[in-house]
Amino acid sequence: MLRGVSSLSLDDKGRMVMPTRYRQDLLEDCEGKLLLTIDRDGCLLLYPLPEWEIIEQTLVRLSALDPKQRRLQRLMLGHATELDMDNSGRILLPPMLREFAKLEKHIVLVGQGNKFELWNEEVWNAQRLMWMEEDEDDGPLPEALQNLRL
Repeated sequence: MLRGVSSLSLDDKGRMVMPTRYRQDLLEDCEGKLLLTIDRDGCLLLYPLPEWEIIEQTLVRLSALDPKQRRLQRLMLGHATELDMDNSGRILLPPMLREFAKLEKHIVLVGQGNKFELWNEEVWNAQRLMWMEEDEDDGPLPEALQNLRL
């Protein structure tokens, strides 16, 4: 389970170092093979390769004739980039994807269960604040969350 928030730094080559608590599991579970793609919220999604392959199977089955489904295919599959984590836990993030998410020196890695999100630290902080403020004004919980015990 990929969870938690970590503040990280990119080096001059655009590499990040995976936090130690995830490293061994990623090396064992997927041999350090990861998949990076874009998200519509402006961050990057980082999947262990076996998790991505499940998502990919669903994406390729979507209708190319439906504009919304085709758009999702273009964004997620079109930007999908395989990455290898080295034995030191470093991952080189491609320049085009770093530029998309405005990833510079300070980034945030956010665990989301089966994947990570990678955010520009300033954007993450602003989004988090906005989400917390929105939550107060959203009214009642959606039905799917009514029985969620926190």
